[in-house]
Amino acid sequence: MYICFAEYRISPEQREQYLLYTEALLAESRHVYIYEGTDQPNLFVEVWHAPTAAAADDIKKERCNERSPWFRISEWVIGGAAKLHVWTFKPVLPKEDCWPDPGRV
Repeated sequence: MYICFAEYRISPEQREQYLLYTEALLAESRHVYIYEGTDQPNLFVEVWHAPTAAAADDIKKERCNERSPWFRISEWVIGGAAKLHVWTFKPVLPKEDCWPDPGRV
């Protein structure tokens, strides 16, 4: 499993608009989760799940495409699209080694 990871800081004045907009986007997207920093309010990350490196790259291209509905988020990012950071990550360990079995903890 690969992930496409997007990170950005939303302007506090635009927070509510951002949250309403992303709520609608999330209703249509099954393979993405959005998290907010607990120590840094308004710092958000998107975690997109992809089965292959090619699929993760496709997500990254779409996420950064100006025609994507997700690109509109750049309007609320402090510094605009230049401060939207998107990376692809691959697993380092086999799946069974990445997360502990809850029964063994």
